[in-house]
Amino acid sequence: MPGSVAQDLRKFKAGIFQALAHPTRIAIVELLSKGPMSAGQIIEQLEVEQANASQHFSVLRNRQIVTSRKEGNQVIYSLRDPALVEVLEILKRYFYSQLSETMSMLKEIRRDREGGKK
Repeated sequence: MPGSVAQDLRKFKAGIFQALAHPTRIAIVELLSKGPMSAGQIIEQLEVEQANASQHFSVLRNRQIVTSRKEGNQVIYSLRDPALVEVLEILKRYFYSQLSETMSMLKEIRRDREGGKK
């Protein structure tokens, strides 16, 4: 891959991760993985202030992670590409893998401490 194309791809990836760099935005994406929802439904389920949610929606729209459409007096959000849900699933597996390794290390430390006391 030529250098500029590789660099453009890295910038794209970084932009997506920047857009997802807030727990509320990840929660919005996770909710939308189940299907389109109105802004009101999302706000209600996440128990966030409307103004705060609007800022998060704006970031996700600007990075083209979500799309929105008006339906009467409601704004309906949906994921632009469900492939992003797969990325979040991979990160979840990575988290549990890291957690598992940490738990194993803690058990080993505990065994060493208990063995040294005897």
